[in-house]
Amino acid sequence: MKDLIGKPRIVYAVFILATLGLGLASGLTNIPDGWYSALNKPFFNPPNWIFGPVWTVLYILIGVAGARLFLIKPRSDAMAIWFAQLALNLCWSPSFFGHHSIGPALGIILVLLLLLVIFIRMTLPIDRIAALLFAPYVLWVGFASLLNLSLFILNW
Repeated sequence: MKDLIGKPRIVYAVFILATLGLGLASGLTNIPDGWYSALNKPFFNPPNWIFGPVWTVLYILIGVAGARLFLIKPRSDAMAIWFAQLALNLCWSPSFFGHHSIGPALGIILVLLLLLVIFIRMTLPIDRIAALLFAPYVLWVGFASLLNLSLFILNW
């Protein structure tokens, strides 16, 4: 572990590539299908093409924040929250798109949103930049939570 901490470029590369790779794998194995197309959607539902670019940028920011925190405090509670939020993030697409489970996906995304806020609060005193890198992520997941809730209500 000490060898890895002494090589920040490797840590950044591992965190960014792993986060991007896992996000890509989750997205590609749970592509929206005819079920999603047939759902009643709210007026603010964005076009499908926007999700790929947004998530690519967000996964890079998530990876950079994770690497920064890992280099400073690899065994911290904040680092545990970082891993937990990533796991929940990766569970949402299979729940929503894979299993067509709008309600359980809503539960996942709301817990994810809570973990993101906790991560920011825990990380601010450790590394302000890592905490701030999660701000766009919180905004997007907040919007996605509202979208998920709207889909749940409109398709009850």
